[in-house]
Amino acid sequence: MTINCLGQLIDLSTPKIMGILNITPDSFFDGGNYTQESQILNQTEKMLAEGATFIDVGAYSSRPGADFVSEEEELQRIVPIVQLLTKEFKDINLSIDTFRSRVAKECINSGAALINDISAGLMDDKMLSTIAQLHVPYIMMHMRGTPKTMQSLTQYENLLTDILTYFAERTAATKALGIVDVIIDPGFGFAKTLEQNFQLLGALELFNILEHPLLIGLSRKSMIYKSLDTDAKNALNGTTALNMVALVKGANILRVHDVKEAKECVKLVENLKSELFS
Repeated sequence: MTINCLGQLIDLSTPKIMGILNITPDSFFDGGNYTQESQILNQTEKMLAEGATFIDVGAYSSRPGADFVSEEEELQRIVPIVQLLTKEFKDINLSIDTFRSRVAKECINSGAALINDISAGLMDDKMLSTIAQLHVPYIMMHMRGTPKTMQSLTQYENLLTDILTYFAERTAATKALGIVDVIIDPGFGFAKTLEQNFQLLGALELFNILEHPLLIGLSRKSMIYKSLDTDAKNALNGTTALNMVALVKGANILRVHDVKEAKECVKLVENLKSELFS
């Protein structure tokens, strides 16, 4: 449960927080909020101060139905931000949310520490070999299709078996290339119905059999706000509730918009565990 980020060993046996920094104009919750350098720096400083171990930067929205963004546009959006953040925050563990190997390589060469790929290497056949060459931690998520098509691809023979098989195959591919630090993300909201998302969360402990750290991204997603008949803006309480469930079931990283509240979840769960096993 230890990963190597730029030579720093990070122990994930105590859960860590990954703060979300969307620099896209169309992300489902905070799209367009962080377009100026001052906004980006202020939000990053805030998340780090509140306890984020990682900052996840994305320049291509992966919300359901998201529009295509060219590789050149993604690079133009994200590389200057990576350079800005790694210059301003010397020890930052910057995660790059991309499925493109060229974007991954240029961002790592600019100072980023790890790659977060929604497609687990299936949308760019050079991604896994690139990760192997870069020697960086790799987050692989479960998804079908693309962000534009995924919500039409929710038919499974057996949801849990199919996703576990997917990860067994993808982690075998990384192992064959010598990729050491692999983190898995079940992909809440990606090619899954509302009911399937809750089925997945309810059985989350099954993913421990894969013997890889588990990243969970539930923050303000539609499974929360649709269940509560509200919207993403008012889904923080629901996010906190489900993050607690995820932590109890073995999550190692929470990927969130709201770092302070997630950090409080981790502290409370760790206090509970210390009492249970004392």
